[in-house]
Amino acid sequence: MTVFIHRRMPEASLGSVDRAMKALGLNGMRRPKGIRRTIPAKDGRRAGDLLARYFTAPAPNRTWVMDFTYVRTWAGFTYVSFIVDAFAQKIIAWNAATSKDVNLVMTPLRMAIWQRQCEENPIEPGELIGHADPGSQYTSIMFTEHLELEGIRPSIGTTADAYDNALMQTLIGLFKTECIRTTVFHAGPFRTITDVEWATAGRVDR
Repeated sequence: MTVFIHRRMPEASLGSVDRAMKALGLNGMRRPKGIRRTIPAKDGRRAGDLLARYFTAPAPNRTWVMDFTYVRTWAGFTYVSFIVDAFAQKIIAWNAATSKDVNLVMTPLRMAIWQRQCEENPIEPGELIGHADPGSQYTSIMFTEHLELEGIRPSIGTTADAYDNALMQTLIGLFKTECIRTTVFHAGPFRTITDVEWATAGRVDR
C-alpha cells in the first residue's frame, strides 16, 4: 500500500499511510510461509560467515548481500535473484530466469560490478564482502572462482537460518508482498517470465 500511495503522493509519510489505513479499516497484506529455496551443495566450496548478522556497512561497495526467490507463473516457476548494497539498503542488480542454475546468480553479480564501474565507483579488491545463503549456486566452484577473480571476499551463512541473511529475507518478503501479490506493478496473473520481469522492473527501478 505504501508503494502504491507513493506513486501518486510522493510526499506521503509512512505514518500518514498507516493512520489512513486504520481510519478506513484496512489491513496490510500478510506474508505467507514460502517453500525451501536454499539447498546446500555437498561438493561446493563454502566460506565462513564474515558478517555475523551485522547488515550495515560504512560505505558503498563494502557489503553486498545476495539471495533469490521464486514466482509462480502459468508457464511454471520463475526465479528472481537480487543483490543489495548494505550501505544504502538498495537493490543494485537483479535477474530473472526459469532455471536455478549458477547463471541465475552470476548474471546480477556481473551486472552490479559493471554498474558500479559505469558510476565511476568500482569495487576495490579485498574491500567488498559478498554474503549469501549456503545454496548450491552461491557455493559452486564457478561462482566462488568469479568472486575471487573480482577480489570479492565470500561470506556464507548457516543452513536453514533466515537470520544469517535477514536483510535479504526482509527485502524478498517485501518484494513478494508489494510486487507479486498485488496488481500495482502488473495487472492480472503472471503468465510467463516476461510478466515477472516487467513487474520486477517496475518495483525495483521505479
